[in-house]
Amino acid sequence: MMNNYSDDIPVVLLVEDELLVRMAAAGDLEEAGFHVLEAANADVALAVLEACSDTVQVLFTDIDMPGSMNGLDLAESVQQRWPHISLLISSAYHKLHPGQIPDEGRFVPKPYSSEDVVQHIRELVTSH
Repeated sequence: MMNNYSDDIPVVLLVEDELLVRMAAAGDLEEAGFHVLEAANADVALAVLEACSDTVQVLFTDIDMPGSMNGLDLAESVQQRWPHISLLISSAYHKLHPGQIPDEGRFVPKPYSSEDVVQHIRELVTSH
């Protein structure tokens, strides 16, 4: 599949059901130099990955969202199907410890600063 993404610019799939939060996070990530794909829930995220999993390097997902699965279930599914994709999980209501996140993923509590998120994603991209 042809895409417009350069190999040296990381692609992040951002999964967030709150539109304004998603728009703000996408803007921050694009400003930091990432390509951003957006999904409102896990079902949309899986459809995006079916189409372009080869280009996505990081899944950045909220835990709590409507749909057939929450962000933690999505992360498990992505880790099993696309192990090359790094995981960054966020929540305002849950506090995860490293052992609870699949595949050495990371957790950032909400509200998060864009600097923290960008730092985590940069580290995930360089370590994977």
